[in-house]
Amino acid sequence: MNILARFLGTIFALLIAAYVVNGFIVESLYAAAIVAVMLGIINITLKPIVLLIALPIQILTLGLFTFVVNALFLWFVASFVQGFTVAGFVPALIGSLIITAVLWVLDILF
Repeated sequence: MNILARFLGTIFALLIAAYVVNGFIVESLYAAAIVAVMLGIINITLKPIVLLIALPIQILTLGLFTFVVNALFLWFVASFVQGFTVAGFVPALIGSLIITAVLWVLDILF
């Protein structure tokens, strides 16, 4: 999937997660776009390093710890972006699962 499609897919996934999950709030399309850009930058730069450091936990959990890492990154981004609020770790984890599922489906379709 190319960069523009992944960016738009992330915005779409964020809006779906905000609609479904209590405590996961995206106030505007602009805020969703800023969050998508920040998540893209974090996923390119920090995520490989964090997953490499957490490799023993990844092996023990058969890769499910990736969802925890994604939730922590969402929660981290929510502390910086106005108009994007995550009420705690559980909404971040559920939002991470929804975002991953939507992007996975879009990756299969496109």
